[in-house]
Amino acid sequence: MQATAYTYDAGTRSGSVLLDDGTPVPFDAPAFDAGGLRLLRPGQRVRIEVEGADGPQGIPRITLVTLQTF
Repeated sequence: MQATAYTYDAGTRSGSVLLDDGTPVPFDAPAFDAGGLRLLRPGQRVRIEVEGADGPQGIPRITLVTLQTF
C-alpha cells in the first residue's frame, strides 16, 4: 500500500503517514526499523505494510515503512 509521510520524530523513530484518502495513520519505531530507513521527510512517498484493523477506530496497524520505488 502507498502513502505519504506526514510526520516523523527522529528521537522516537515514530510518526504518521497519510493514506491516499487523507486518513492519518500512526507508525511506531519497529515499523520504521523494519523498512531499513535512516530518515523520513514529510511529503515523501512511502510504501507501507499493514496488519489488520486492530488500531483505534479500526485504523490498520503499520508494520513496515519504506520508500516507494518505481
